[in-house]
Amino acid sequence: MKADSQNPSAETVSGRKRILLNRKLALVTMVLLSGFLGWKSNYFAGLGIFIILAWLGRRFLYIRWDPSTLKKFKRFRHLRRGHVSFLVIGVLWFASLFSELFINDRPLAVYYQGQLSFPTYGRVALGSEFGLTGPEGFEPVRYRDLDRRFEREKSGNWAIMPIVPINPNENNTYRGVLKPQPPGWSSQHYLGTDQTGRDILARLVYGFRIAIFFALAFVVLTYLIGIGLGCLMGYWGGTFDLIFQRMIEIWSNIPFIYTVIIIFSVVPTEFDLGIRIAILLIIMVLFSWTGMTYYMRTATLKEKARDYTSAAIVMGASSTRVIFNHILPNTISTLVTFIPFTISGAIAAITALDFLGYGLPPPTPSLGELLKQGRDNVTNAPWIVSSAFCALTFMLVLVTFIGEGIREAFDPKKYTRYR
Repeated sequence: MKADSQNPSAETVSGRKRILLNRKLALVTMVLLSGFLGWKSNYFAGLGIFIILAWLGRRFLYIRWDPSTLKKFKRFRHLRRGHVSFLVIGVLWFASLFSELFINDRPLAVYYQGQLSFPTYGRVALGSEFGLTGPEGFEPVRYRDLDRRFEREKSGNWAIMPIVPINPNENNTYRGVLKPQPPGWSSQHYLGTDQTGRDILARLVYGFRIAIFFALAFVVLTYLIGIGLGCLMGYWGGTFDLIFQRMIEIWSNIPFIYTVIIIFSVVPTEFDLGIRIAILLIIMVLFSWTGMTYYMRTATLKEKARDYTSAAIVMGASSTRVIFNHILPNTISTLVTFIPFTISGAIAAITALDFLGYGLPPPTPSLGELLKQGRDNVTNAPWIVSSAFCALTFMLVLVTFIGEGIREAFDPKKYTRYR
């Protein structure tokens, strides 16, 4: 009887270890596969593939949520305005990760002399590969012209172009000159072009993708630094807390905009676009984590004085166990309400820097750069500023609605009844 009673517990332990191992293997497999596909095709597409794999493999990555947290999620679902805003901006951003499938000068598929190719995320092909001769044969193929040629020849070859067959960095002439072109259906510039002939719709979509990704990365890094350091300051206290409070006060007095101007004046223009964007992200994070540190320090001091934290310390729990098992789970729910407003602040900040010319390096699509062009061409090309302003307002309103919904769902005063 004793052996029989011990066997189920051993099987249960081995089953838990097996489940944990499967989760780790599934996570590593998804990261490696999405990273490989992103490296081969596009980083944003790799991120989108990772999200798809995570959704399909969510059973292997099952996370046990606290019952109170699940109640708050259910409350958020019943708050229609915040929930619908979350779904709208989530779907739009997920679709923007694959923007090359909808807005691009490369076709989705090309059939030529019995061979089928998919150039969207592939290599740059030369015109000679599609029967072009002369100078065009040694240049990257222009797929829009190639599609028209296939239609004229009617030889069985074809190409499937995206809905908007235009690259966001492509300059298009209007009446032989690089100048703003008004919106038109026949020209396929549905929102017109900017002052250098680039399609506004394409730059808005790609700029939206970059802005949301930049804001999410900003929030993650800011919260990692602010929550980590603030938690340590509140938990350890004493000299450690005092020293870092004085350091934060000194650091907060350094002017942000002048630092950005100085750093970008010495950054070599030969740097890769990704490196320059990473530098801008690091600068913004270094000047934005201090506010979160104060919130986390106060919350940690409050939770450390609770009886359950004192009981854990008396029972011999390590500092790591106390912080991760008792303090963080009871403080994160409050800090979550700040995330949407931090995202909207990051979007507004990067837009303002782009407007001033110290943001994302050209020719990166951005809303701030379009607003700057719209200000300079408000009389002769009003569609530039109107498109950028409406897109920015739409984005910030959705994020604000999400923040209000989360704040209401996580508000204990509204859903707690004292007796």
